[in-house]
Amino acid sequence: MRMSGRLSGKRTSSTQTEGPQLDVRVVRTNKVFKTHKGGKTASWSILVVVGDNKGSVGVGIGKARGIPDAIRKAEEAAKKAMFPVPMIKQSIPHEVRASAGKSLVVLRPASPGTGVKAGGAVRACVEAAGIHDILSKILGSRNPVNVAYATVEALKQLSSPEAHAEMRRIDVKELVPWLEKARKEEADAAY
Repeated sequence: MRMSGRLSGKRTSSTQTEGPQLDVRVVRTNKVFKTHKGGKTASWSILVVVGDNKGSVGVGIGKARGIPDAIRKAEEAAKKAMFPVPMIKQSIPHEVRASAGKSLVVLRPASPGTGVKAGGAVRACVEAAGIHDILSKILGSRNPVNVAYATVEALKQLSSPEAHAEMRRIDVKELVPWLEKARKEEADAAY
């Protein structure tokens, strides 16, 4: 029996009073049954994306008998799995592809004002990370769990132009001539 995600796409802010405020998004809920000698036992499996909207994101799955417990467990797992995402302005530095299971996710940088051209779990992941201009494509399976993990894998593959220049032992200006102007605009926008 397939259950539609009643909580799918809901955004909640973390209930913490101290520490950073996190963007918590429930991507998928799944009611599962385990058959015992005495009958069936229902429980919930929930996929949650947690981000700070400033360049960090994490994904976690929680399983419990009740929905609130499953969400709490998933949120804790996602917080533990958070990692930084390199960005230029409000987009990603370069195109990247990653897969999880039979899902393949392609992420491409976009010019300012494009918006988030993504759907489902990809949208939840990139918006929670704070990316505002991006193009994406999902190939293969559209299972939200695999798509979320493929998106996270793609975001982990990203590297900043400064790191590429250092690895290749060349000047950043030689590799990406427009980067200095973009970083200056980012600094001006921060003030």
